[in-house]
Amino acid sequence: MTLKMNKAIIAFFIVLLISAPVISFATALEEKTGPTPAGKRLACYAQHVSMKKNSPFNNMEWRFIGPTIMSGRITDVDIPQGSKYTIYAASASGGLWKSVNEGTTWEPIFEHAASTSLGDIAISPSHPETIYIGLGEANAYRSTYSGTGIYKSTDGGKTWLRMGLGDSHHIGRICIHPRNPDMIYVASLGHQYTFNKERGVFKSINGGNTWKKVLYFDEKTSVIDLVMDPENPEILYASAGERLRRPWHNPVPEFGNPSRGVFKTVDGGNTWEPVNNGLPPLELTGRIGLAVAPTNPNIVYALVDNHNPGRKARPGTTDPYGNPIEYHIKGLEVYHSMDKGETWQKVSPEDRAPERMYSSYGYVFGQIRVDPNQENTIYILGVGLMKSTDGGRSFTSCRYKNLHADHHALWIDPKDSQHLINGNDGGINISYDGGKTWKNIENLGVVQFYNAAVDMSKPYRVCGSIQDNGTYMGPMTHRPERDDVFQWEFVPGGEASYVVFDPTNPDLMYSASFFGRIMRTDLSRKPYRSKPIVPQPGKDEPPLRGNWLAPFILSPHDPNVIYLGMQYVFRSPDQGESWQKISPDLTANNPEEQGDVAHCTITTLTESPMKSGLIYAGTDDGLVHVTRDGGQNWTRITEGLPQKKWVSRLEASAFDEGTVYLSLNGYRDDDFSIYLFKSTDCGTTWSDISGNIPGAPVNVVREDPKNSKVLYVGTDLGVYASTDGGSTWNVLGGNLPTTFVHDLVIHPRDNDLVAATHGRGIWVLKSSDVAAIQKDPSE
Repeated sequence: MTLKMNKAIIAFFIVLLISAPVISFATALEEKTGPTPAGKRLACYAQHVSMKKNSPFNNMEWRFIGPTIMSGRITDVDIPQGSKYTIYAASASGGLWKSVNEGTTWEPIFEHAASTSLGDIAISPSHPETIYIGLGEANAYRSTYSGTGIYKSTDGGKTWLRMGLGDSHHIGRICIHPRNPDMIYVASLGHQYTFNKERGVFKSINGGNTWKKVLYFDEKTSVIDLVMDPENPEILYASAGERLRRPWHNPVPEFGNPSRGVFKTVDGGNTWEPVNNGLPPLELTGRIGLAVAPTNPNIVYALVDNHNPGRKARPGTTDPYGNPIEYHIKGLEVYHSMDKGETWQKVSPEDRAPERMYSSYGYVFGQIRVDPNQENTIYILGVGLMKSTDGGRSFTSCRYKNLHADHHALWIDPKDSQHLINGNDGGINISYDGGKTWKNIENLGVVQFYNAAVDMSKPYRVCGSIQDNGTYMGPMTHRPERDDVFQWEFVPGGEASYVVFDPTNPDLMYSASFFGRIMRTDLSRKPYRSKPIVPQPGKDEPPLRGNWLAPFILSPHDPNVIYLGMQYVFRSPDQGESWQKISPDLTANNPEEQGDVAHCTITTLTESPMKSGLIYAGTDDGLVHVTRDGGQNWTRITEGLPQKKWVSRLEASAFDEGTVYLSLNGYRDDDFSIYLFKSTDCGTTWSDISGNIPGAPVNVVREDPKNSKVLYVGTDLGVYASTDGGSTWNVLGGNLPTTFVHDLVIHPRDNDLVAATHGRGIWVLKSSDVAAIQKDPSE
C-alpha cells in the first residue's frame, strides 16, 4: 500500500528531518514528558519509513506464523452499496483489511502509517470507491491505541491521503453526506489519558482538506457517536461525555466522567441543542450509542450505559476483575424517541439480561443498529449480541456456538435484512438468517498478543497470551497459508498472562490469568491439568496487587526458582509449592493512584545471569529497584530517569554483571517519546541509548545472547536493532507491517528472533538473518 502525501506535508517532514537529524526526542528529559504533538508523531513516522528503506537489514524477511485459528478485535465493518462480497474490516490495532470474496481471503490495505489502530470506516453512498477511515480505536480498553487523524481513499483503498485532525487520537464515527462525498462529519474523542482541544464534532465541505469544529464543549468532553438522518442530512445527532482513562481508573462516571447527553442539529452543524428529555440523570450516565430508523427517521434509539444504582449486591460480590461492589449498576438501557429526539422513553425490560450485556465496562461498547427495512427491529451490542423485534421491549440472544463475545460492529444488508456481518473481539461472523446462526471468519490476521515465550521442543513451540482470547501455543514451523489452523491450540492461561517454559522440560509451563493468578501446567498429557500456585498475603497484610500482566520469571541459575511481582517480589524455591516475600512494597503505594484498576504494581522483573540474587524490579508508577543479595536489601535506582513513567522492561546483561537495560513507556500520558537506558553499575547511573530511534512508546528491549553489542527493541512502530551497543539503530526487516511490537524473544538454541505483536500475530526472523546481525563486522 502506498501513502500519498501532499507537497506541503512532505516539505514539512523534510524540514523537520534536516533540522533534527535524530527525531528521538533524546534531548533534555523535560522536553519529552508531556503529550506528544501530532506533528512530531508524523515526523517520527516519516523517519521510520526512511530508516526502513535505508536499513542494512532491509532484505531480511519476517515470517508470519499465525495464529489464524482465531482473529482479533474488529472495530467496524462496512460494505459498498450494492455489494454482497466486498467487505472492509477495521481492526483495533491491525489496520484496515479488504475482502472481495466475502471473507474467503483478505488483503491488508492500510498497514503502514503512524498508527494502525482504527476507530471507524465510512464508505460514500454516492461514490463507493471513496472511503474515509478514522484512526484511533474509540473503545477505551487498556490496550486501546491512539491514531493520527482521518485518511481518505478515492480508489477503493489502493492509495491513501492523510486529511488532518492528527491530534484527535480516537475517532468514534464518520458520517458522509448521501449525495456529496466531500461533505463529511467526524466525531472526535480526543486524547484518552490527557486533556486536549481537538475533540467534538468536525465538519468538512471539501473532502477533508479543511475542517471546522462545529460542536465543542471543552478539553475534557468527547463526542463518541454521531448519526445522520437518512432523509435529511442537515439533521444529525451526537452523544457527548467525558471519558478520561487513568492507569488506575476506568473511564466511568463514578470517577469523574459524566455524560453530556445527546445533542441535535437541524442546520448541518451550525447550531446544536441538547435533547435529553427522558434520559437518565447524566451525572452517572456513561457512553451513549445512537441510531436512526431508516424507514422512519422520526424514530431514534439511544443505547445508554446507566451507572445509577440498581439492585443491591449480595455480600462478597465483586465485579469481573475482583473489585468488591455494594450494588449493581443499572447497566445497558435502551431509550426510544418517536419525535426525532425531542423526548425519550425507556423501553428495555427491567431484568438482568441488559445488566449482563455491559457487565461493568460499557465504555468499550455502545453500538446499536436499526434494521434498514423494519423500524422496530434493533440489535444491541455488548458482551453479547441481542435482537429485538418490538422496538426494544424484549430481546432474544443471537448467541450461537461459534459466535465470539464482545461485539463492536454490525452491518445489516439494506436489501436483505437476514444478511448480517458482525465484528467482535474474535474477528468477523456472518449470518444469513437474521442472527440465528453464524459463520466464522477467522483468517483475518489481527491477533493481539501481549507477549511470547518459546520452549525447547524440536521444533520449538511459541506461546503467548492474547487479548480476549486466552493463551495459545503453536509450532514455529506453522505456515497459515498451508497448514491446519489447529496446529495452534488453547492452553491454560488467561488473556493477560506472561508465559514461561521450564528450559529443562518443555512440558512444564507457567502461566496466569489477569492480575498475577499464576498456575503451573503439565503439557505432557491431555486434557491439560493446571495447579494454582498464587502466593497469599500474610496475616494482617493488605491484599496483593497484581498488574493486569503481572510478571514472573524463572531464575537463570535454577529453573525450580520462580520470582513473581505483585506490589512485592515473591520467591518460590520449589516451582510454586511455597513462597517467600523477599521485598517490601516497591511501588509508591499512592492511595490517590489506586482505584478500580490495579495500580502501584510491579510490571517487570529480571535476574542477572551473571550473579544469582542480583534482581531488578520496575513498576507501573515509575520506580526501579535492585537487590544484590537475593532480596535482603533493596535500593531505589531512579536517579536521573524520567519520573512516573511505566517501566515496560528490564533486561539484565548476560555478559557483564553490572549492566542492565531499561525501557520506559509514556503511552498512558499520551507521550510517544523514546525512553531507553543502559546502566553499567547496577543502576547507580544511567545513560540514554535511544540514539536515532524515532519516537514511539518502547515496549521491550532485549540483549542478544551471543554478541553483547547487539540489542533489539520493540516499539509501537516496529523492531529496531543496534550493533554498537545502542549508539545507532536500524529498522529490522523489510516486510514487517507497521505494528505494535509487545515482545521479542531470541530462541536460546535455534537462534531465531520471535516478535509478538499486538494486532498482527506472531512473526519469526530466521536464525541465518539473526546470525548476520550478530556477526562482528571486524571479523
